[in-house]
Order: sequence, then C-alpha cells, then structure tokens
Amino acid sequence: MNVSALEWGITLGVTLAVLLFDVVVFARRPHEPSKRESVIALTAYVGLALLFGLLVWKVHGGQYGLEFYAGWLTEYSLSIDNLFVFVIIMARFAVPKKQQQEVLMIGIIISLVLRAVFILLGAALIASFSWIFYIFGAFLLYTAIHQVVRSNKEEEETENRLIAWLRKRINISDTYDGIKFRTMVGGKRVLTPMLLVLISLAITDVIFAFDSIPAIFGITTSPFLVLVANVFALMGLRQLYFLLGGLIEKLHYLTYGIAAILAFIGIKLVLHALHDNSLPFINGGEHLDGIPEISTEASLIVIVGAIGISALASVWKLRRDNRAEKESASTKK
Repeated sequence: MNVSALEWGITLGVTLAVLLFDVVVFARRPHEPSKRESVIALTAYVGLALLFGLLVWKVHGGQYGLEFYAGWLTEYSLSIDNLFVFVIIMARFAVPKKQQQEVLMIGIIISLVLRAVFILLGAALIASFSWIFYIFGAFLLYTAIHQVVRSNKEEEETENRLIAWLRKRINISDTYDGIKFRTMVGGKRVLTPMLLVLISLAITDVIFAFDSIPAIFGITTSPFLVLVANVFALMGLRQLYFLLGGLIEKLHYLTYGIAAILAFIGIKLVLHALHDNSLPFINGGEHLDGIPEISTEASLIVIVGAIGISALASVWKLRRDNRAEKESASTKK
C-alpha cells in the first residue's frame, strides 16, 4: 500500500487536532461524562473510523479497506481488555470521578506514543526478517492461552510490588491535587498519587501493546493502516470506559472472545510464515506448497463473531445471575 506524504500529513494533522480539542475543551471543565455524552462521543469516533475505512477503500481499493476495518476491530476488541485493568487502577488509587477523564486522556496520549514506537519497530522487523511471523504467531497463541488461565490477582500483585518499591524511594502524598504531579504538604513540595496512576496506565499499555501490535500485523502489514487503526481504537476507549463503567467487570465471557481472536490470528500468522518460509531447517528453506492463507474477509467474520458471541453470552449470564439473585432474595423474605 503506497501512502503519499499528503495522506500521512492530513491523517497526523487531524489526529493532533482532535487530541488538542479534547485536551483544551475537556481539561477546562473536569467532570464525569454522562451516559449521553459518552454515547455521542463514541458514536462520533466510530463514525469517523467507518468513514476513514470508506476513504481507504475508494483511494487504495477494497482489500485495504477491509484490512483497515479488520485491524480496527481487532485493536478495539483487544483494547476492551485494557478497560478491565483501567477499572482496577482507578479503584485501587481512588482517583476522583471528575479527574478520571483527564487521567485517561493523558494515558491515551502516552499509549499513542508508545504504540507508534512499537509499530515502527514491528514494521522494521517484518521488512528485515520474514520469519518474525513465526515468533509473532507463537507469542499470540501463548497469550491466548494465558488470557484464559490468567488471574487479575497475579497482575495486581506485580503492580503492587512496583508501587511499593516507588513509594519507598519517592516522597508521595496521600491526597490528590487535581491532575497535578506535585503539590505542597506541610510546606514541602511532594509528588501526588497521580504519578503512580499514570505509571500504572503506561505499564499496562506496554504489556497490552505486546499482544495487540503483533495481532494487527497479522491482519495488515501496512504501517499506515496499523497506526490509524490504533488511533481510532484508543480514541474511542475513553468514552467506552465511562459508558460501560462497572459493567465491564461483569462481562465474564469477553475474555474468552478476546482469547479466541488472539489464537485465530496466531494461527493465521504461523500459516503465513509457513507459506513464505525461508528458515533453512523447515523444508530446506523453501516455501511450503498447499499451505492455506486465511483471507481478510474470513478474519473480519471471525473477529466480529468472537466478540459478538462472547458479548451476548456475557449479557445472558449477567441477566441469569440477576434473576437468580432476585429469586434468592424473594425466597428469604
């Protein structure tokens, strides 16, 4: 996919303009967004993503348009997993509701920068070493298994050790001062817990970037589409956080849907690596004939199906549990 300098310039310019708009407008009035605000903003970002996909389709062809949609949905799906951890971080540090939007905004900006670096590294590795798809595929398969068997408790213990280490070495206050990183306590200038919150968010995103970047490279190898798909996924993440709120922790089966997507793309990457094999100890360094290639259309169907089925199953379980609680309460009466 040949992307002109003009396309890069317009895309980056619009992205920076939207970020600046968010920072200037929302930072001036810290508040917890209402459901209506979140729905409007989320609808706008989803609409922009759909429109961008149509533009890619028209300018570069249907194949790249489908790759963008599949990549965007993949990143959005995997970003939902971030929300589980975001909820935990916000609760653990007792971040005031009216500051949470600004914290997430800063976290998203950090995420965009970090992911841009990962994307550039990933693109460079793919261009230099075709066998890197073996590693990406194996890692995604491992991550899919880990996604199912892991526990949030393990991740919390890891982060708690880091936070405890930081508190021993840095003078940090017990209270917040807006979104400031430093404040005055007893006539002394100290750091606020906001620093720990942002460190936790950054660490979380680095961890998830190891999953999401190889995954989207399994959908498209265009750095432009990979970057823009990540931008749209992350820009809509903040609104999704406030829209779902505490409900995100109750969507039990979403984890399995995300694991299914990671496993599917992992298999797709391994098949692609076998199809274009250049490793001397596999088939003498020759391509393997007869290895099927999974199409972008099939990928799109699997991604939408995995998230749709797991979301519906989660809602069904939630309603069933609520009915069981009501029946149990009425029986006790």
